[in-house]
Amino acid sequence: MKLATTTGDFSAYTVSQKESIDHIREAGFKYADYNFGTDYTRRTGIYGADWKEYLRDLKAHADNIGISFVQAHSPMGKPLAGDEAFMHDTLRTIESCHILGIHNLVVHSGYLMHISKEECFEKNRAFFMVLLKEAEKYGVNILVENFNKMHVDGMYWIDNAPDLRALIDYVDHPLFHAVWDAGHANMQDMPEDEGLRILGSHVYALHVQDNMGEKDVHLAPMFGTMNMDCLMHGLIDIGYKGYFTFEAGSVFLGGAHKRPFEKDSRLLRPSLALRKKAESLLYDIGKWALESYGMFEE
Repeated sequence: MKLATTTGDFSAYTVSQKESIDHIREAGFKYADYNFGTDYTRRTGIYGADWKEYLRDLKAHADNIGISFVQAHSPMGKPLAGDEAFMHDTLRTIESCHILGIHNLVVHSGYLMHISKEECFEKNRAFFMVLLKEAEKYGVNILVENFNKMHVDGMYWIDNAPDLRALIDYVDHPLFHAVWDAGHANMQDMPEDEGLRILGSHVYALHVQDNMGEKDVHLAPMFGTMNMDCLMHGLIDIGYKGYFTFEAGSVFLGGAHKRPFEKDSRLLRPSLALRKKAESLLYDIGKWALESYGMFEE
């Protein structure tokens, strides 16, 4: 299994995705998950005027430094709110994946207050079918993930393996599958291996991250309570052949999770030098985990 991580690891430290992949490659990674959310937030990258030229230039740079883009994450938004601009922006990520040579695109399912589970499934199917029609042009898989556990009165969202499998079966499209978020699963009572077996061959990608079982904070594995052995056995049980992709941007806990202190903030966020050391540690953790099971591939 090959190690990958997200370009979002360095979004807070860089002004371009080129810089992000430079830092990722320096840490040892050869494979990357392109975070379209960074572009969406900044209105740069694929949302700039010459977006196709931008992608071709980025791809050439990635090839030059030895980075391959292997999956991507679409921007965060409200898929069921009827936001045409958000739909347009999400659709653009599909063609962008084609240009970058990416076959797996993660798109979050949507949710609304005061609708039933059945209505939620119906509305999500309508949303995803628009994307899947575009995905058919380029052979891009659309992957939906298990959300982090959250309790909000009057709102249902898809946060567990049985419901995620039910949605995949309900949409019933050959390009519609799952990405398993290990950190989100760590907030559930069901063990990781059991959840993975429910999804089985539909698991096309991973988001490997950790937490303390309470909040979705995206720590590095071994920094929280997720059981890595349980995750690894689940992957073995389903014969997973994809990339071991980190989504652990908060190797250091983000400033939003810390107690406020208005007088000074110079230590709120670690320096770039420290963040780069943490990225190297992230790579070492992944390599050690995969080597321990005889599964590491360059």
